[in-house]
Amino acid sequence: MPITTPHIAILDDEPEIRRILSDALEEAGYRVTTFARATEFEAALNRATPDVCLVDLGLPDRDGLAVVHRLALESGAAIIIISGRAQVQDRVTGLELGADDYIIKPFEPAEVVARIRARLRKTRSDAPRSTPQTARFAQWRAHFDRYVLSPDQGPEVPFSHAEGEVLRMFLESPNRLISRAQMQQNFGGGAGESFDRAMDVRISRLRTKLGEDPKNPRLIKTIYGAGYIFLADVTWT
Repeated sequence: MPITTPHIAILDDEPEIRRILSDALEEAGYRVTTFARATEFEAALNRATPDVCLVDLGLPDRDGLAVVHRLALESGAAIIIISGRAQVQDRVTGLELGADDYIIKPFEPAEVVARIRARLRKTRSDAPRSTPQTARFAQWRAHFDRYVLSPDQGPEVPFSHAEGEVLRMFLESPNRLISRAQMQQNFGGGAGESFDRAMDVRISRLRTKLGEDPKNPRLIKTIYGAGYIFLADVTWT
């Protein structure tokens, strides 16, 4: 299987910062996409999830910390904050909301590249080597090594890392109730409305990709007030 080039997304409203980071990362061999506004960045996330997101906190259209928190709950991408806010509390808050690292401006581009490389190495080393990567259920195969769903008939459907985490959870416990408390324990993050909303978004996207009727889903059933049940026989290979 060919090795894909890691994709780095940069969200910063300063053109010069975007240029410096983009030049350094492209020279290091990464694929780079840049954004000046959070609305454009979040719209792009609906189409594809980058491997690493570099996020500035001082954005013109959104609170940067809110963007970081949403990314941590929904995307599954590694998150590195790059900000001029040097106070310890800013760093602590960013990391508590889900960032993996925090770099203070001004910075050396070589240091940013080095930290991204370290984060990608950690992601690869954390991946379980003996875990089955393909699951068969209903008329689908889920390929977790390629992040795609293959139907018996029709084109493959890609899914994000975050959606894959939820799908694997269901496929590893089919025909059993999975409560909100179990989800929170599995995925971390603070319990409450924000976490519940993030889970609902992931599950809604999975239902869409599985061709489910949102009013009467066959595979991912909502048990109101309790959680979810994935109704299918599953075979792992």
